[in-house]
Amino acid sequence: MIAKKPSVEEKEITCIVCPTGCSIHVKRLEDGTLSIEGNQCKRGYDYAETEFIEPKRILATTIRIEMAKVPLVPVRTDEPVPKEKLDEILDFLANIKVKAPVNCGDVLVEHVLGLDANIIATRTLGVDTCDKIACEI
Repeated sequence: MIAKKPSVEEKEITCIVCPTGCSIHVKRLEDGTLSIEGNQCKRGYDYAETEFIEPKRILATTIRIEMAKVPLVPVRTDEPVPKEKLDEILDFLANIKVKAPVNCGDVLVEHVLGLDANIIATRTLGVDTCDKIACEI
């Protein structure tokens, strides 16, 4: 009987922590530990480890706003969220509508999808108080 060789998980990651942009090779060894090579600093090592195990991203998008001069307010997560949750968060936010005024930094959605991240406004938008005719000119 021939023993099956365990599959080895590998990934080439470009570090984005600094402008150097190291190409880091990460490999999960047979014993479960990680081999990380190519980083030029500890921050690159930490980034590659996290990116390999559980990639996270800051999500930036827009949500609808009522009573403002513009129809959308730019928002982002205040903490990185799992990359696999991005589409689910976007689908959730597509159904959200807030009312002006909104200040930059306001929490518009707390603990989105039960995660530790909040959705915060990245622009201040006041209430549009002009009449419709004047605004269209």
